[in-house]
Amino acid sequence: MSMLGVGIGTMAMVVVLSVFNGLEELNRSIFKSFDPDIKISAVVGKAFEIEPAKLASLKRLKAVAVVTEVIQDNALVMYEDSKMVVNMKGVDSTFQQNSRLKSSLVEGSFVIQDEGIDYAFIGGNVYGALNISLGNIIEPLEIWYPKNQKKLSLIPENNINKKVLNISGVYSLEQFHDDYVYVPLSVAQELTEYGNKRTALEVQLKPDADLDSAQEQIKDIFGDKYLIQNQDEQNANLFRAIRIEKLFIFIAMLFIIGVASFNIFFSLTMLVIDKKEEIKTLYAMGADNGLVKKIFFSEGAIISFLGAATGLFLGWIICFVQQEYGWVGMGMESAIVEAYPIKMNSMDFLITAVSVIIITFLISYFPAKRATSEF
Repeated sequence: MSMLGVGIGTMAMVVVLSVFNGLEELNRSIFKSFDPDIKISAVVGKAFEIEPAKLASLKRLKAVAVVTEVIQDNALVMYEDSKMVVNMKGVDSTFQQNSRLKSSLVEGSFVIQDEGIDYAFIGGNVYGALNISLGNIIEPLEIWYPKNQKKLSLIPENNINKKVLNISGVYSLEQFHDDYVYVPLSVAQELTEYGNKRTALEVQLKPDADLDSAQEQIKDIFGDKYLIQNQDEQNANLFRAIRIEKLFIFIAMLFIIGVASFNIFFSLTMLVIDKKEEIKTLYAMGADNGLVKKIFFSEGAIISFLGAATGLFLGWIICFVQQEYGWVGMGMESAIVEAYPIKMNSMDFLITAVSVIIITFLISYFPAKRATSEF
């Protein structure tokens, strides 16, 4: 029973940690479809002036495949009688040619500019909230953005820059990324009045490029006034939250295993009481305190090793089955994946095994010590 308690606790810890690894990897795969490999933005302020020399140096790097100029800000969009605040993202022509969002297209076409005509490419949240119909070509999408002026006009419409665009298509990726409206860079420039300023440069690397090396080269080009972030750094808060939650779950599971390990303590204590006469016989035969303590300590070690090994094996089996067949579903129709994602990490298995063995060893020490203290 003691071994079973340790085994179940170990198995649960392995499964839970593997699920957190799976969720982290799932988020990372989503970001690969949405975020650039490297994002260049200003350390201070919302936008920065484009420096042609630095931009040319960036494009000449061997690791760089595409550089997209971006103007991004909140804007108000209106469709018929509905309106909402969205993330307006103005992008240049490289976006339409190379964006990974093409694979997330659910309706319409992936177009922001065609034959001199500008279009809006929208996310699923915008599509649903405004009740948009792509078949209704008569009703366009209106984008409103406040004018950059010191004095406000008494006529409200004079304080607003407005553009009217037809909608080309809809993408659906994940609810936190589906409130974007993509427009041509020229449209965003006109609305925001940014001129030669950009809020970001988005860099897509070649498939065989080394990310760390490319990031260092870009830092050398742009210097300390610019923030050079890879995908993990662009979403650092989310990954930090996942890791902190994983840490607290790990600590909580250790407490549960610690409680379960008290079975070992009580089992060995009862064994010491039950084997008093045998212990006396061992002393009579010449055994010393070290040998008696070693006997009981070894029994605790056997329980802990077998429990940890059994738990690790069962945990691996459950994770493997879930990974291959996805038996346990998310239980949500709108979920990105049907089943809980799993990713097994050898370091998690090692840390779990070591932690469990240390806990059970410590608990086994006190009954072993009691076996010698009473004689």
